[in-house]
Amino acid sequence: MFGNDRDSLRRYYQQCWQKKQTNQPMDALEQQIAQVISEHPEYQAFITQERSVGRNFLPEMGETNPFLHLGLHLGLREQIATDRPTGIRAIYQKLLTLKDLHTTEHEMMECLAESIWQAQRDNTMPDEQRYLQKLMNLLP
Repeated sequence: MFGNDRDSLRRYYQQCWQKKQTNQPMDALEQQIAQVISEHPEYQAFITQERSVGRNFLPEMGETNPFLHLGLHLGLREQIATDRPTGIRAIYQKLLTLKDLHTTEHEMMECLAESIWQAQRDNTMPDEQRYLQKLMNLLP
C-alpha cells in the first residue's frame, strides 16, 4: 500500500487518528489503526504533530519510535487473526490466560521485532520456526 514511503504511512496514521477524533467514517484498516492509537495515550499528541512525520528515532539514544510500536501491534494482530505463522494464535490464547492483553502483545511484539531485525541483518526472510520458538519461550 505504501511501499517504502515512511512519511506517507505516518501521514496515514495521522489521518486515521484525525478521523477518529472527528467521528468521520473509517474503513476497517483505518479503524484498526485508530484503535491501536487509542490504546496508547502516550503517543496521541505526538502523532498529531506534523514534525512527527519526518522524525528519525535513535534506539541507541533510548528513543522509541511510536509509529514502529503501533505497527508492530497491527502486524501481530494480523498474524493472530490469520494464525500465520501457524500456531501463533494458540500461543497468544495461552498467554492471555496468564496476562492482560496489552502485556501479552508487548511481550510477543519483542519477539516479532527481534525476528524482523535478524532477517534484516542477515538479508533473509524471517525464520518463522525461530520466531515461534521465541514465542513459546514466553509460556511457563
